[in-house]
This record gives sequence, structure tokens and C-alpha cells, in this order.
Amino acid sequence: HGFDSGKARSKTAMASRAARALLSLPKRKPNVLPSPLLRPPAPARGLSSSPEDKPANFGNVGFIGLGNMGSRMAKNLVKAGYNVAVHDINGDAMKIFAGFGVPTKKTPFEVAEESDVKVTMLPSSSHVFDVYTGPNGLLHGGNLLRPWLSIDSSTIDPQTSRKISALVSNCTLNGKKDGGGVPMMLGTPVSGGVLAAEAGSLTFMVGGSEEAYLTAKRLLLAMGKSTIYCGGAGNGSAAKICNNLAMAASMLGVSEALALGQVFNSSSARCWSSDAYNPVPGVMEGVPSSRNYDGGFATKLMAKDLNLAKSSAEEVGVKCPLTFQAQDIYSGLCKEGHESKDFSCVFRHYYSGIDEQKGK
Repeated sequence: HGFDSGKARSKTAMASRAARALLSLPKRKPNVLPSPLLRPPAPARGLSSSPEDKPANFGNVGFIGLGNMGSRMAKNLVKAGYNVAVHDINGDAMKIFAGFGVPTKKTPFEVAEESDVKVTMLPSSSHVFDVYTGPNGLLHGGNLLRPWLSIDSSTIDPQTSRKISALVSNCTLNGKKDGGGVPMMLGTPVSGGVLAAEAGSLTFMVGGSEEAYLTAKRLLLAMGKSTIYCGGAGNGSAAKICNNLAMAASMLGVSEALALGQVFNSSSARCWSSDAYNPVPGVMEGVPSSRNYDGGFATKLMAKDLNLAKSSAEEVGVKCPLTFQAQDIYSGLCKEGHESKDFSCVFRHYYSGIDEQKGK
């Protein structure tokens, strides 16, 4: 169903009124944490820091990928006192950083040459693989040069993360750093969305060497509020994919139930999708459903992550029917033109009646 369907049901506001009933129940302390997507941005700060605040580890950081997430993460590193050099294929994004006095590099390899550690934040597995192994990539010539540690915060499939980690560990260093001459890689996908990236309150799900994790933790916390060590290479990616799969399935179930009848937070149906991120317009303030599903976590990103989950399930031979169904639904929403809307817009997949608040 499209967002603007004019076919009202006999009980046009049933879903909206039923969901609003959640707010009339006695208030009690929730047993789940609020979504990082709802946290407001931190107050604006300049990009300068005093010399005495300069971090001791990884003074020179190379950052590749200046999209909605990466640009904010890189800015927070600059604010924290790191010497950051950046690269992106988008020239306009690089001009913004150049305006702040941040050095810009033409290729990933140039970033690697002048960095103690390099961070990538890219859209997909193929982008990450190309940045590492392509012409003028980070592994150009089979030599990591200065950076002994690579950090990839992109959401990619565990297999690609493990493959790149193996490629990194087989390379050599031109000069020993803190890692004793052995190059290492961490996969650190994030949870929290654009608002958390802006506020520096991301959660990092880390896979890779524990030694590298402990060394990099301070740098990660310059961009986030918490880190979770998940084990070996690729485990951070697996944790992120599973997290988003559960979030998607929960949102689908809540949306379907709200369109059909009622869900009460005093019952066993209570969950984050109902009491912290309700998908029905006009029920909760500060969530995307109350601003025409703008902002938040884009449907196209949820579809991408579900596709990663689907591929991973197929590769290991695990039956995941909900994963496949959720992926079909979110891919369908993208094809209908809703790829930039928040993923909670899936409520419209089930409900096409009139909104009580807006009369449409």
C-alpha cells in the first residue's frame, strides 16, 4: 500500500486509538533501553582542541567514507584531538573537511601512508573490499606502511570481514608500531544511527583480536558511548546483522498487530517497537512515525542488512523464514519509493486507512 491511500476502513482510526492506549496505562520503568536513534544531537562544538588534550594513542588517524555516519564520526575524532586525514569519492564532502583545516587525500593509499590507524565507514561489503584491495587501495603493493591497525565500522557480511582481516594479517609493515610489527584489523559496525553519530553516542560491536580491541577502545569511545567485544574476526558483523534482524522482525510484528487490533504494553507484547519507537503516526513524539517517517534508520539500510542476514543464513545452511519474509517486505517498500523513509514506515504496508490526527 502507498502512504497516501485514501481508502478508509470502517474503523478508520482503530490502529491509532489502540496504539494511543499504550500511553494511558500506568507509567512504569521500562525494562528495555531507549533506542539510540531517539537521543538528541550533542550541542554544536568547534573542531579545535587544545594540545594538552591530544590523545596519546593513534595521534594520526586516516578516515575513509564521509557519508551521513562517517562525516560525523570523523568530526568527533577531530574534536577529540586526533590528527585526522580524510578521503571520500565525493569531492563536496572533502571540501567541507578542508574548510575545517582537515587534510584531504586523493586515494585510500595516500591516507594509509600518513596514518597510525585507519578507519573505514562505507555503504556495503563491495565498497569495503574495493577500498582495501582496489587500485591505490589501502593494501596497495601488499604493504600497510605506517598503520598497523585497520578499523572497519561499515555494516558488511561476516565472511567479507573475515576475508579482509586475513588479507591484512598477511601483509607486512614498513616500520614497527605498537602492534609489534604485526598488522591487525577490527570489524566494528555501529548501532545508533545518525543522531548517535552526531552526539558521539554510538555503540561499537567489535570483532577481531582482543589485543587490538583494548588498544583501540579509547579511539572508539571518542566516537561512541560504549563498545561490546564480540570475539574473533567477523563476529562484530554477525552481532550487528542479528541485532537488526531482530529489530526488523519486531517492527513487522508490532505493525501488523496494531493494524489489526491492539497491543498493550502491560501485556507480553510489550517491546521496544511498541513503547519506544511506535510506528503509528501521532502516538509518540520525537519518533519518525510522527514526522512522516523522516529521519531515523532508512528502509533501504534495513533492506540491505536483511539481505546480509539472508545471505549469511544461506551460506551456513540455517533456516530463517522470518528473515526471508522481512527482506521481501522491506525490499518491496524500497521498490515502491519509500527507501529513504524510516524503517517503521512498514506500518503502512499493513494499514492504509485514515490517520485520526491528520485526517488522511
